[in-house]
Amino acid sequence: MSEPIDEVSLEEQRASAEEFTRGIVDAFELGASVNATIVDEGVLVDVTGDDLGLLLGPKGATLQAIEELVRTAVQRQTEGRGARINVDVGGYRAKRRAALAEFAVSVAEQVRESGEERSMEPMNASDRKVVHDALSDVEGIETGSEGEDPRRRVVISRA
Repeated sequence: MSEPIDEVSLEEQRASAEEFTRGIVDAFELGASVNATIVDEGVLVDVTGDDLGLLLGPKGATLQAIEELVRTAVQRQTEGRGARINVDVGGYRAKRRAALAEFAVSVAEQVRESGEERSMEPMNASDRKVVHDALSDVEGIETGSEGEDPRRRVVISRA
């Protein structure tokens, strides 16, 4: 049986996430900046610069892969007991959340007018949460999720 590791501080996890992300970003040779901060007992790694599409990939797929790599690297140091790690490139996640919330509200209006429930395209858990949160205060509308990952989707219906 191995000895438990010493607790890795949030600051050490932040520094590790920033260093690991910088290594990935430098490999792309895009001249981007990497800055990690502690936010709500988690770590947010921001990548900024010009022409960062290569780091995003189609529908954010490359960004998701980078985030998973960074999480795995930090979790190895903490034996899986690390902080929540999020990576953002050029403000993509905030823009995506806003656009997704706006789209969800427009779909909810269609559901309210037609009375027919609508299933959204499959999405990851964080995107589903954005939709549920955006519609939680929309009167006369309720949401639920159905299916199994990775095909899990939000269903919007009249309350």
